[in-house]
Amino acid sequence: LGKKGIKVPSGFATTADAYRAYLSANDLDARIDDVIGRWQDNKITLHEAGSQVRAMILAGDWPQDIEADILESYRELSRRAGAKDLPVAVRSSATAEDLPDASFAGQQETYLNVRGDAAVLASCRRCFASLFTDRAITYRQMKGFGHTKVALSIGVQRMVRSDTGGSGVMFSIDTESGFDKIALINAAWGLGENVVQGAVNPDEYQVYKPFLARPGLTPIVAKNLGEKEIKMIYANQEGGETRNVPTSKAERAAWVLSDAEILDLARMAVTIEDHYGQPMDMEWARDGDTGEIFIVQARPETVQSRADAGAIKSYTVKKSGKTLVTGLSVGSGVAAGRVSIIESAKDIDRFVDGSILVTSTTDPDWVPIMKRASAIVTDHGGRTSHAAIVSRELGLPAIVGTGNATHILHDEQEVTVSCAGGGEGVISEGIAEFEAEDLRIDDLPKTRTHIMLNMANPSAAFRWWRLPFDGVGLARMEFVVNNAIKVHPMALVHFDQLKDEAAKAEIAEVTKGYADKTEFFVDGLARGLSQIAAVAYPKPVIVRMSDFKTNEYAELLGGRQFEPSEENPMIGFRGASRYYSPRYEAGFALECKAIH
Repeated sequence: LGKKGIKVPSGFATTADAYRAYLSANDLDARIDDVIGRWQDNKITLHEAGSQVRAMILAGDWPQDIEADILESYRELSRRAGAKDLPVAVRSSATAEDLPDASFAGQQETYLNVRGDAAVLASCRRCFASLFTDRAITYRQMKGFGHTKVALSIGVQRMVRSDTGGSGVMFSIDTESGFDKIALINAAWGLGENVVQGAVNPDEYQVYKPFLARPGLTPIVAKNLGEKEIKMIYANQEGGETRNVPTSKAERAAWVLSDAEILDLARMAVTIEDHYGQPMDMEWARDGDTGEIFIVQARPETVQSRADAGAIKSYTVKKSGKTLVTGLSVGSGVAAGRVSIIESAKDIDRFVDGSILVTSTTDPDWVPIMKRASAIVTDHGGRTSHAAIVSRELGLPAIVGTGNATHILHDEQEVTVSCAGGGEGVISEGIAEFEAEDLRIDDLPKTRTHIMLNMANPSAAFRWWRLPFDGVGLARMEFVVNNAIKVHPMALVHFDQLKDEAAKAEIAEVTKGYADKTEFFVDGLARGLSQIAAVAYPKPVIVRMSDFKTNEYAELLGGRQFEPSEENPMIGFRGASRYYSPRYEAGFALECKAIH
């Protein structure tokens, strides 16, 4: 892939045979089988079994030839980089990872910023031992894999200085709908572990892949600024390692990637997807010193690419209570039940089967409890976090990156978790009325009439890409404004003259990153309409310019100051009569700019 412009950090890998040789040299195979057997016979606990096996592996001695090979390869890597004790990432790769029906990803350990001979050897041992974490043992048992049949390779890669740059995760497919013309990118400051673990709410970018090869176009159809509350940096200790620190206000308010970098990454996603011939899940890192972007991992996407392409399950919430919390939706399902708040993996025993798991963040230790939940809600994380990926694999509705669910919700509270409304997931009070409908696309009759869709919510548009339709017959612009922007255009034009201080503060927050606040409206509207158009292209999309009634416009942020009070808004100041009025002319100009 290097010949195709993909930068990969230089490094080396130990083989699965080296792992087997390590076990054999230390007479570990029979001893591991014995410990696992005693656990399977309920003579010891899972925790005891895992601890004993890991201790055996960590106490082992390296076969001389393998130790010599690892150290020579590490020293050669350092020499090539012109450094003594080059910082490296020591990454696990198990032989059973990324199978179509079993994803072991994330269960084995990765160690970052490892420096020096002794630290490299110790990290390699710890990678071997991580094959026997409690979660890995449980998962193999559940999937029927022999515990000593799975082996492990270790990738040792030069560290990219993303501690001073940024990093994240990228999919060559939309993770929620399986829409194959979108690349999804998550980004945060510092090393990438926080994005993978879901410890941070990252920036999110969506790119329309078919237009990447067209010069002069910037086919970014969605940009969402994440809070990025923390970043992982080098700890500057002997032997390396890392620590988390808070980000600055400037970092939280800024995009991690420029538009040019977003497009470069999306092009890499297309190249990697073409190379492997299937949708891919990738990790990337940007060096803060050189600005170069590297791909540090690529694995097959194993959920949407295996979904039943001929089936659509559609959920409709008919009646629900007041909204308590919102976040990023994962999937399109709905679940109702009682909340079970679990702050730490140590308290997993307190979880009530079938309840809604609410927690700060999850990692692979949480998988056994996640399987027993009806829905999952987290304070932190994006659509590529651990909680999101596992929820998709399990087919559970999840809402991630809520920011405050563990503070707002309480144990045994009855709530409804709805991912049916598109990109924003909603947790509402009480048990809502909802229904699910199964649709087989293969069963739809062929019609002589051209059938077009009505679409209004950009974040839900990708859900319908598999339907056989002939374009979009009506995209109501005001619905896009209401769903994607939520701010009155004239409140942006006359921001400095706003009298409502609360609305002014909220608008300042949502327009972070925009020196000219009107550009927030133009970008949001253009991208929202583009998400709808991306699903239909090259078929036509008919967009109707805004047609809010005055009482509806007044409900937008900052809107009351710019709207008259009308006895009958149905036949009042709306439609074309508004476009050329001095009261709205500047707002209509923003609509035209967005269309352009």
